[in-house]
Amino acid sequence: MRFNHNISLVKHRNKIFIIAIILTLIGVASLSLFGLNRGVDFKSGTSLDIMSAVPVEREQVDKIFAELGYDIAPTVGETMVSARFDRVLNQDEVVEIVTAFEEVYGQGNITREENTVDIELARELAMKGIYTVLIASVGIALYVSVRFEWRFALASIVGLLHAAFIVITLFSIFRWEVNLPFIAAMLTVVGYAINDTIVVFDRIRDNLRFAKIKSLQDLENLVNRSLWESMARSINTGITVLFAAVALLIFGSETIRYFSLAITLGLILGIYATLFIASPLWLVLKHKWPGNTVKKQPVPAKEQ
Repeated sequence: MRFNHNISLVKHRNKIFIIAIILTLIGVASLSLFGLNRGVDFKSGTSLDIMSAVPVEREQVDKIFAELGYDIAPTVGETMVSARFDRVLNQDEVVEIVTAFEEVYGQGNITREENTVDIELARELAMKGIYTVLIASVGIALYVSVRFEWRFALASIVGLLHAAFIVITLFSIFRWEVNLPFIAAMLTVVGYAINDTIVVFDRIRDNLRFAKIKSLQDLENLVNRSLWESMARSINTGITVLFAAVALLIFGSETIRYFSLAITLGLILGIYATLFIASPLWLVLKHKWPGNTVKKQPVPAKEQ
């Protein structure tokens, strides 16, 4: 796979930074106004999955819940119904729902799986999920700082957190459900984003060893060349993983739909963050604090 290295990926970095800031502000506004559509894992309630040996119809499922007095919008697959209740159901209520489905689809055709979370456990799970992502980010920052330098570490953390935050923003805007598998997806996104970024940064570091950097333009050329040299690897790896994520999204069960969606979005945004956030940000940091690498062009002496 060959690319035109003359096309600059960092030339319009300031415009990209402005777009990134706008997206971040939109995310902050959405989270402030609407929050996240938390699943049962992060709030008290009951999750009830009903599996049928025969196909189920959306209209019939909605009718069953309406007749029982439940105002919910269950997820309906070909042979599976996933219902989320904002309160904890007792066993009599669960049996009543299952019995209603058995009356329509046959007693031997219905099985169920239920999960109940109380308010204290929901809070604990939510806090642990947040701590997990933060600890992972700090660990990554320390690792990159030791392997490279603080500029690489700061740029990589900003890039991966931006990618993860955009995924969270999309889930907030479109009211997609956030649950424990979503946290696992976020950790996967963080891991993939930093892996892709480290590959690019390693190329930048290698090229930097033999480069004579005398101006900002020289540094831009070096970063741009490094990005294009590692582009084939990033695209090939990204597409390979993306095929698996999209297949999981299309053919996977209803219970992992949002996990698959978060993974798919995260992979795309991870590549975007590496190319247009982390690498240009490192360029800016290196130019502002060169560490004897980037020198300003000497000002020509005025003619007498």
